[in-house]
Amino acid sequence: MPTSQAARRRPTVLVIGASGTTGSRVVTQLAALGCEVRTASRRATPREVARRATPQDGIRPVRFDWYAPATYAEALRGADALYLVPPVGDPDPAAVMLPFLDQARAAGVRRVVLLSSSAIPRGGPAVGRVHDALPGLFDEWAVLRPSWFMQNFTGEHLHARSIRTDGAIPTATGDGRVGFVDADDIAAVAARALTDRTAPNTDLVLTGPEALSYDAVAAILTQVAGRPVTHRRLSAQQLRDHLAADVPADFAALLADLDRSIAEGAEDRTTDTVERMTGRPPRSFARFAERNWRKRRS
Repeated sequence: MPTSQAARRRPTVLVIGASGTTGSRVVTQLAALGCEVRTASRRATPREVARRATPQDGIRPVRFDWYAPATYAEALRGADALYLVPPVGDPDPAAVMLPFLDQARAAGVRRVVLLSSSAIPRGGPAVGRVHDALPGLFDEWAVLRPSWFMQNFTGEHLHARSIRTDGAIPTATGDGRVGFVDADDIAAVAARALTDRTAPNTDLVLTGPEALSYDAVAAILTQVAGRPVTHRRLSAQQLRDHLAADVPADFAALLADLDRSIAEGAEDRTTDTVERMTGRPPRSFARFAERNWRKRRS
């Protein structure tokens, strides 16, 4: 059963990455719970911030830029809790995140929920360093370590574009399986971790209800979309070369290495974290596909 939420003042939560895949959903869920939510954005103009200074919907934009420390103090003012998404594309996010967290602690932030990845352990590279430091900075914390997002098959993500243009999902995962998880479920866990009376004070590996190979994903999409979708099996080198046409070479190499890890079984697992934290089971990939791909049937 999920942790009891006794009646109490809801926290004021600063959401970093508020326009992103999980952050936007966290904002919606926190506002529905009655929290005051501050949405951090580099694009928040002084006029917009002033206009929304007393929000009726509980949501207020604040100016924030990882690489402009002068924006930190005002964004943190009055915040009780923090949803923390690392700066996108930064190979060493800890260099800016740790000084910011020091300032957050000094400003009175009591709880931090960090978005990491199932592929990055505590003390590992990139955001793994932030994960390692978090328990020493805050008494109330959680690290969300979701598996691969189901949303990677929608919008302008590489897999979604490849399905639309070629009817194929190129990977180097072989028969490896992944516990794909819906971003809505990640956000639901984040909202509980931010507002429950007792903080998790641990890392939370988040998956969907089943681990699927990309062959199985392609079969589900074929059935739902009403047109053939195949899993195109590539070697890691072939995938690296394929991706390099769309993304920087070092990022293409990283993605290919992650696929190699999947082929070796690194993501072949499921957890009960979503149901334990929210009181309901995680959404299946079949249900996700029905919601996002059936409308594309010609």
